[in-house]
Amino acid sequence: MPITPATAKHSSSNGTEEAILLELVDEKGVTIGTAEKLAAHQPPGQLHRAFSVFLFDEQGRLLLQQRALGKYHSPGVWSNTCCGHPFPGEAPFAAAARRTFEELGVSPSLLAEAGRVRYNHPDPASGLVEQEYNHLFVGLVQAPLAPDPEEVGGTAFVTAAELTERHERDPFSAWFMTVLDAARPAIRELTGLSAGW
Repeated sequence: MPITPATAKHSSSNGTEEAILLELVDEKGVTIGTAEKLAAHQPPGQLHRAFSVFLFDEQGRLLLQQRALGKYHSPGVWSNTCCGHPFPGEAPFAAAARRTFEELGVSPSLLAEAGRVRYNHPDPASGLVEQEYNHLFVGLVQAPLAPDPEEVGGTAFVTAAELTERHERDPFSAWFMTVLDAARPAIRELTGLSAGW
């Protein structure tokens, strides 16, 4: 049975929580199995499916998320609007929309596919490794945010120039520039924003 949001993490008969599983993929993005979330991030890492979302407001500013301090991986750093992993059998688009709402309390008013990128980013602080086949999404947010404090430490809407300044002074996720650079062509095409992005 495919893992769904309703069945991904629940108590077993002995009262313990079952692990969240990720979808393992080959270099072409074809599913080849599953692995427990934390195990998939242990060095050297197992290539797995992920997604990254970039939402913009009506002024063309990018919504950044600061990861909550309680996160097991890359706590307290700034990153794109939302990122995560589909459950095995869950479409990346559905996972991106679901997690954006779960983390930020808002559904995108527009969300479009923006390509894919494969990367390998070790995180020196945690010792974990991001071996990901990442599906990118670009969209628009028009409703007020209601972040989940267990997931999100802060949010900020930034222009391209403000992002450059913030990136020079604040810690960002190891994968942030890789996914942003990969999404830039779609950001320009889908949003009509200037080459500043």
